[in-house]
Amino acid sequence: MIKNTPRLKHRLGVACATLGIFAATINSQPAWSQSAAQTAAYPSRTVRMIVAFTAGGIADTVARIVGQRLTARLGQPVVVENRAGAGGILGAKVVAAAAPDGYTILVTTTSIAVNASNSKEGVDPVVQLTPVSIAASTPTIFIAPASTKENNLLDYVRNAKQSRVTFASAGVGTAEHLAAEYVFKSLPGIAATHVPYQGGAPVNTAVVSQQVDLASTTYPTAAPYLRQGSMRALAVASRTRMTLLPDVPTLAEAGFPELHVASWIGFFVPPGTPPDLVQKLNAEINQVLNEADSKERLRTIGMDPQLLSQPEFAKYVKEEVVKWERLIKATGITPN
Repeated sequence: MIKNTPRLKHRLGVACATLGIFAATINSQPAWSQSAAQTAAYPSRTVRMIVAFTAGGIADTVARIVGQRLTARLGQPVVVENRAGAGGILGAKVVAAAAPDGYTILVTTTSIAVNASNSKEGVDPVVQLTPVSIAASTPTIFIAPASTKENNLLDYVRNAKQSRVTFASAGVGTAEHLAAEYVFKSLPGIAATHVPYQGGAPVNTAVVSQQVDLASTTYPTAAPYLRQGSMRALAVASRTRMTLLPDVPTLAEAGFPELHVASWIGFFVPPGTPPDLVQKLNAEINQVLNEADSKERLRTIGMDPQLLSQPEFAKYVKEEVVKWERLIKATGITPN
């Protein structure tokens, strides 16, 4: 039995005080120092890329191109996981609720900016997420089944007047959906009904099988079908004709000079992710996108590679939210 003597009490007191000072020293370590240490050790395990749409769409395609090369650069597996639903909202919510440690990255489209105003369930891409980097963009295109007689959207609309038209998109609130709504609501005599899907791949199936009359989509998603002749493009929503579709008129040529709609692919992480880690991810993704092979692959499928710093992309996302809010009001669509 050890007696609780005054000397022992003194020694225990000194020991406890010393431990307290040591613990306080650790706890008082500057936040920037902890963040730098976390960034230096990153990544030490598998990184998940949550794609907010189905496999086969432009977000999925870009995620796999970038993810494959990031795996080599980071020395850890970067796996792609598709979490489609609600026009990209489901995937965005998964990442917004994830730990802010850089191991969960959202890959999504312009829809993230659209849904901020167009849906009550939308995730604010600036407040509820942290913008990291943009990868590329591609203009919206209007496609139809191969059996369609018209070669351009203007002729199609003229012949379709006084009739009902069904059009598909990759989901409610996507850039493609709103572009089509804007066009059809501007044309008298057209009763257009939107048929939403959970990504670009099922949209292609709907067009080829003639479940819908038209679709508003992107070239990378529709390219294989356009090349094999099972569908045709009627218009592109860009300022000039696409190099890969030189015979397809722009929307400006169809009477909509002010409508230029492009879908961009961006990377986001949860709010509260350390700034150093966000900057590291931006730098790594930009390095991948700047590789000649990456640029060539993206351009081959109709994507325009882009490089922005993290602050530049954050500013761009804010501007996109404002732009789409204006377009939503112009279409008269009520947030769902």
